[in-house]
Amino acid sequence: MALELTAARPYPALLDLPWHLPLEEWPEDLLAALPRGISRHVVRFVKVDGRVIAIKEIKADIARREYSMLRMLRKLNQPCVEPVGVVSSRTDPEGNPLDACLLTRHLQFSLPYRAMLSQTLRPDTADRLIDALAVLLVRLHLSGFWWGDVSLSNTLFRRDAGEFAAYLVDAETGELHDTLSNGQREHDLDIARVNIAGELMDLQAGGFIEEGFDPVEVSERIMTRYRDLWEELTKSERFEQGDRWRVEERIRRLNELGFDVGELDISTDIDGAQIQIQPKVVDAGHHSRRLLRLTGLDVGENQARRLLNDLDAYRASQDRQNDDEEMVAYDWLTKIYEPITRTVPATLRAKLEPAEIFHEVLEHRWYMSEQAGTDVTIEQAIRDYVDNVLPTKPDEKAIVGVDTESVPVRARTD
Repeated sequence: MALELTAARPYPALLDLPWHLPLEEWPEDLLAALPRGISRHVVRFVKVDGRVIAIKEIKADIARREYSMLRMLRKLNQPCVEPVGVVSSRTDPEGNPLDACLLTRHLQFSLPYRAMLSQTLRPDTADRLIDALAVLLVRLHLSGFWWGDVSLSNTLFRRDAGEFAAYLVDAETGELHDTLSNGQREHDLDIARVNIAGELMDLQAGGFIEEGFDPVEVSERIMTRYRDLWEELTKSERFEQGDRWRVEERIRRLNELGFDVGELDISTDIDGAQIQIQPKVVDAGHHSRRLLRLTGLDVGENQARRLLNDLDAYRASQDRQNDDEEMVAYDWLTKIYEPITRTVPATLRAKLEPAEIFHEVLEHRWYMSEQAGTDVTIEQAIRDYVDNVLPTKPDEKAIVGVDTESVPVRARTD
């Protein structure tokens, strides 16, 4: 039977891969040295035309369904991996059928949680990962997506100005609805709580987390973080007519959480004495969209917030508050951001993405200035950072040597 390839865009080089072999038998020279998380299926990273493609061996009907689901989520602008295609009708040299393969594009500078926590663990790293997962889950639920298997294992994380941004990597069990009921949302939350506790227990058993760490207590954090964020985004608020300034305050709070208010549902009582406000359409990415519009930089939300702060500080330092914002942004980009990020030698550019490096240089500049008791220029900060800080960091574009599959894993019932 002829090989079947379903893809959104042509990748002729895919046809040269050894589809007649089970994925676990593919030769090492085809594979990219990237950390893999725990999966029910065989997963490999393969270099194709200068890109890294993640390949998951799975039943054909499930592969096609997940491919379609990821495409729909991308159209809804949700944080998830990019689907590349499905390869089906595979057979081995003897004509025996092989499972299909789902192909997704590797998300650069992202890591599975096991690789994150297998490195030097800061006390709050697990909390920050769960905070990122809570934000992702809120975004997905607002779009009507029920995940069905929420876990750290099914998520990739990227550094985002000292925090983490989470991306869905496995939509195998997901369902897309117009809206979700409270019961569906709570079901996803309960799945998340149980899965996260189990995953952290596995890491603790493997010696990757200190014994005093409480996996159950940490896993409960997603319940409170999710509910606080959901309430802020969807709650209805009433106040006196003379307090209309609170409308702007509510929008500002949402913006600070990284969400844009697309529409407000505002109504008044019959006598006009009270106003009720409820965000009707909300979406994430307020700061990243503003930075993209001004500079063309497409970065994470927290990174965008930090870069915009530096842009605003540059504007004030140049006494250009009355100048056109786009012109000031162009000057900042060409005179500050690009020269600083280009200072990093080519041998070190796989350590962190440029926006994260710029954020860390700003942090490093603050520490140097504090120690020196005087202002340190950003040029001095980048030189010291490149010499003394960046070389000590792992390559997050393609980390080699973190065997995340060797961490002990408890038996799964699914």
